[in-house]
Amino acid sequence: MNKKILITGAAGRIGSCLAEGLRAAGRYDVIATDIAPDPDRGIEKLDVTDAQAVETALQGMDTVLHFGWAKDEDDFLGKVLPVNVTGAYHVYEGARKGGVSRVIFASSNHATGFYRVGEQVTPKDHRPDSFYGLSKSYIELLGRLYSDQYGISSFNIRIGNFPGDDRPHSDRAAHIWISRRDMVHLAMCCIEADPSLTYLTLYGTSANADNYYDIGYLSELIGYRPRDDAAEVLASQKCGGEDIRHDLGEFQGGPGVRKVERREREPQ
Repeated sequence: MNKKILITGAAGRIGSCLAEGLRAAGRYDVIATDIAPDPDRGIEKLDVTDAQAVETALQGMDTVLHFGWAKDEDDFLGKVLPVNVTGAYHVYEGARKGGVSRVIFASSNHATGFYRVGEQVTPKDHRPDSFYGLSKSYIELLGRLYSDQYGISSFNIRIGNFPGDDRPHSDRAAHIWISRRDMVHLAMCCIEADPSLTYLTLYGTSANADNYYDIGYLSELIGYRPRDDAAEVLASQKCGGEDIRHDLGEFQGGPGVRKVERREREPQ
């Protein structure tokens, strides 16, 4: 019997890749959802801020891939909190009430983006580089709570760079890039991972020669064996005369991450 999989954010770049790839695998009954329905693409409406709608949608599901997200760092109170944080709470509550065995959450490398380039980072580390990264870190811990308290297997994939067109566009991307086929393969590995794995945070990248993160242990742990390498793709792009952005910056989160100088208090 096929596993029943629900994907939130299925109209997005990563969510649509997973919906397409998991359906093509022929091993899953995939329910693809997003805030706006798209019948032509097999996407049903689901607003993650609607607790009752989420609870209803998750009834009878085996696994939820929670990839629905609002990436609006400028409106933390108005958008990030209700869509991202409250939405994730609704997903975990719906999973608890609906008997879902595993939630796979799309976290981000920005959960540790304030580490400097060259520093060793592990999945146990947290150092968010933005409100976006902060909300990802919070929901990783939300998954920890639901794993410990309710027995829901909670996986967090700290996704690196996924442009969707199967080529890294910068030298920074080469350190954290993941291809489409590796993204689908990784999702399947997380879906099929042993039930004894009740909580896992990992970095989602391809087998990049200059990877910021160690992912070698995932081969034995969950069977993840990525096939692509950003360095090889970059080399072919350079041979083809394509321009590559140089945007490493000081921090692993990219050139947009910077410390803000603290203003001294004006004398009274």
